[in-house]
Amino acid sequence: MTKVMFISSMGGHLDELTKLDIEKYDYSIVTEKVDSNSKLEEKYKNVYYLLYGTRKTPIRYFFILLFNFFKSLYLFFKLKPKVVVTTGTHTAVAMCYIAKIFKSKVIWIETFANKSSKTLAGRLVYPIANTFVVQWEEMKKIYPKAVYWGWIY
Repeated sequence: MTKVMFISSMGGHLDELTKLDIEKYDYSIVTEKVDSNSKLEEKYKNVYYLLYGTRKTPIRYFFILLFNFFKSLYLFFKLKPKVVVTTGTHTAVAMCYIAKIFKSKVIWIETFANKSSKTLAGRLVYPIANTFVVQWEEMKKIYPKAVYWGWIY
């Protein structure tokens, strides 16, 4: 079985991620540690957490991103995924670059919530993604190398 890491921020991004057929792989899930994710481990095995951060507190956010980068590096070497699949956002960017550097495949699924413009995280990962997926046909105009696989929902 292929080792696949599924990573995303909490909330809608995680909701999209868990709609995928995760359990047919040798998988791990990486997301942010927040109260709303407390039951995630009851449904899935191999759940790992990064710190939750928001750009609303820029100085604190910088240190959270730095911590999450090093924890992502640790998790990558611990879990050794061959593929990293993500629905975004900032929580996943570092892991995508780490995966690319160490020759794992990166599959970025741009959020369903965005129909007409690029996300910041999407712009950062688009150049390095092996597969960049959009959920709206119109988004192929914005991301020309993207593939349209339809909606996750």
